[in-house]
Amino acid sequence: MFETGQNWELFGYDMRDLGRHFSAAWRDFLWSYDSPLRSHLDEAVVLRSLENQRVYQAGFPSEHPDATCCAVLLSDDLALSRELRLPLSVESEMDAVLALEVTANSPFSPDDTGYGWIVTGRDEQNIHLALVIVSLSAAMTYISQHYGSHDAHAQEVWVEVDGQMVVVSGFGENQREVLYRRRLIKVGITVAVGALLLLLAAGLGAGLKKLEFERLTKLSAVAEQEAAEASQMRSAIGAANEAIQAVNTITSVYPSAHLQLAKLTELLGDDAFVERLAISGLEVDLRGRAEDAAEIMELLTKQPEYSGVTAASPIRKIPGTNVEQYHLKIQLEGGAL
Repeated sequence: MFETGQNWELFGYDMRDLGRHFSAAWRDFLWSYDSPLRSHLDEAVVLRSLENQRVYQAGFPSEHPDATCCAVLLSDDLALSRELRLPLSVESEMDAVLALEVTANSPFSPDDTGYGWIVTGRDEQNIHLALVIVSLSAAMTYISQHYGSHDAHAQEVWVEVDGQMVVVSGFGENQREVLYRRRLIKVGITVAVGALLLLLAAGLGAGLKKLEFERLTKLSAVAEQEAAEASQMRSAIGAANEAIQAVNTITSVYPSAHLQLAKLTELLGDDAFVERLAISGLEVDLRGRAEDAAEIMELLTKQPEYSGVTAASPIRKIPGTNVEQYHLKIQLEGGAL
């Protein structure tokens, strides 16, 4: 929490330095020689010394075949070097701090002073550096004598300190900075285009998924409607089956008089006739006349749809005729029409 009287401090950290530290972190990530990004994108340099020449990239030996920049290794007796230990808190202002350090310790005039530095280590509280100070005029004299160059910007000047290469500012290092900046912009554009294509692909995929979802939603709505219609039809079929079952039940309990009359008409033929036909449940009450009523009774008894045929009253002959009158009770089989 914020302390009393120090409104810009949070847990002992000055919030006013937040932007500066953020900018410094990005600057180190993009431009410092020990940056992992620069170690891959930095231009290769041909380093010449009095003994040989070798290709370096990001301060380390390399087998890079295309080296467009060149540098010369300055003799150790022409460079002043010293080890510095600075607090981590000044890292965001490293250039200004080192400029003051060079001004305070350089034996050369300000216009004749060139310097460079490299981080050699860190701990929890301090950052360790190697600082190199050279005379620009003495360095150019050395270069012209041994390498025949009189242009200070034609090559870089390096100094070796404990096996590490330190680039001295004020010479041709700007050429490599320009090439690195171009490559950095090219990579940045490539990454941005890749990210844009990725976003477009993701957006296109999302759009296609949305269209597919809408199509599936419509299909689901149609399927639900068809299912509702099928359910209604199933309900209607169920109701129809119930009605048919009820009709069958009623038919079995109350046989059709028309069908029974047609059946009896077919069985009795032209020699007999029916005077009265009554149906109550499965029982048929039949009255009529025939020349041989016993034969009629026997004929009806043989019919499989009749479970029983009995005489409700004795057969009697009608006086003055050859016709007999009968009164029969016919029991139908269950479910007979």
